[in-house]
Amino acid sequence: MSETPDLLGLLELDRLAADLFVAHNPILGRTRVYGGQVVAQALAAAMATLDDPSRPVHSLHSYFIRPGDENRPIAMDVDRIRDGRSFTTRRVVARQAGGAIFNLSASFHSHEPDADVSPLVADLDVPPPEECELDEWDDVSEVRMVPGNQAGRARAWIRIARPQRLPDQPALHNLAIAYSSDHVPMDAIRNGHPEPLDWEDFMGASLDHSIWFHRPARGDEWLLFDCHLQSLAGSRGMARGEVYTRNGEHVASLVQEGLLRRLRKR
Repeated sequence: MSETPDLLGLLELDRLAADLFVAHNPILGRTRVYGGQVVAQALAAAMATLDDPSRPVHSLHSYFIRPGDENRPIAMDVDRIRDGRSFTTRRVVARQAGGAIFNLSASFHSHEPDADVSPLVADLDVPPPEECELDEWDDVSEVRMVPGNQAGRARAWIRIARPQRLPDQPALHNLAIAYSSDHVPMDAIRNGHPEPLDWEDFMGASLDHSIWFHRPARGDEWLLFDCHLQSLAGSRGMARGEVYTRNGEHVASLVQEGLLRRLRKR
């Protein structure tokens, strides 16, 4: 995959066996594969093994083991942990030539009508996405960083830009949120460091990543990712984040631990 990527192309997996898939990377000349891409592709592999494709994901927990090489395809090996009447559990190990690069556990839950309570209120006293600066790093999603972030906090408006409109499939929009979820947490961790740091001052990498999906939302419409530093010690930082729609509905939560290692000058 060498052309400009879009989300649908990234999620097109080659099925080699009932529970074995291959994902492909765009060739962008980067040192590593974007973590959110691997999260979304592994989740897509898990979804492809569901007996009931309409059963939505409600949570995922994952570890980044080593950087992915964009010049090599990624094998996704799915383990069918459990198929229950209400819940389904899958485990996915992503591998390249050097071994495992990522693993993910995901749980899926059939919808159960019950009370809908959301005590968290979005802090939408921020500029709209049209007034925020565009981050040019990503080719699939449009990321606009909210200015004036306080120490230990980072916020961004994010939506899938390629394609501009996704099909009306709830599972696909959950995959879009998973793809976008790796953009902001490391910024919150870096912003919480007691000394001002530019990206070139340190080595940063996602270590583990979890998402809870609370309510349906469209990944091709603006979502506010609001992340706060929870702890920074031993070169590891942890950020907690909430995801809101433009009208303030709380649709997802995430937690990420990341490595923030200062580069030693020689």
